[in-house]
Amino acid sequence: MSLVIEKRNNILEIRFNRPEVHNAFNDEVIEQVINIFENIDETIRLVVISAEGKSFCAGADLNWMKSMKEYSMEQNIADSQQLNKMFSAIDNCSCPVLGKVHGHALGGGVGVVAVCDFVLASSKAKFGFTEVRLGLIPAVISPYCIKKIGISNARAHFLSGAVFTAQTAKEMGLVHEVVESEELDSRFTEIVTSYLQAGPQAARDSKELIKSVSDIPEEQVSDYTTEFIARKRISEEGQEGMSALLEKRKANWVLDDK
Repeated sequence: MSLVIEKRNNILEIRFNRPEVHNAFNDEVIEQVINIFENIDETIRLVVISAEGKSFCAGADLNWMKSMKEYSMEQNIADSQQLNKMFSAIDNCSCPVLGKVHGHALGGGVGVVAVCDFVLASSKAKFGFTEVRLGLIPAVISPYCIKKIGISNARAHFLSGAVFTAQTAKEMGLVHEVVESEELDSRFTEIVTSYLQAGPQAARDSKELIKSVSDIPEEQVSDYTTEFIARKRISEEGQEGMSALLEKRKANWVLDDK
């Protein structure tokens, strides 16, 4: 299987499972990822993206790239649109998406990292916008990556294609936390537990809030935010959360510690 899909306790885990090609993706993997993210139901509270083998994701599969050499302009556009559809589907996922990165994340693999809401990386992980070293450019992933790392870091790293460390990725905002490789799994479990403290709908609404506040005209922001919080306060989840605080108990969405 190109992907391993597991669902438990309202968590959907997606693991790249092509270790023999460093989890590089092809048209089949892209289609699978799109289908998964376009059909996530309301019971899912959290999506986790990780990988089997030594690498997180090495970008595009070489055999797939060989077939592209003979593509016409129209075929290349269609292929690139499908790739963008995958990144967009992850980016627009309504619930939190967490990435756990070990090994190498290169080219399109960095794009996957960029569309996660939170990324934990092993100190041994390596990253790189390596497209230019193939005579290509990181075009499709650029909108998602530049939003994460900013124009200055894009200029520094898009143009050389050099591989950089997890600490550098953290400093530029691509990843959020770096731990030693032996601590990766245990720390990630703690992070997942932390995210599950949030009200499921509040987490989804917070993602909507971030996108909307960034996009709507400045003069409309105040009306938008005040109405949004008013609706949340009178919502069933908002009422439960405030009641739990006042009654000094856990909210009904918080899982019991096992």
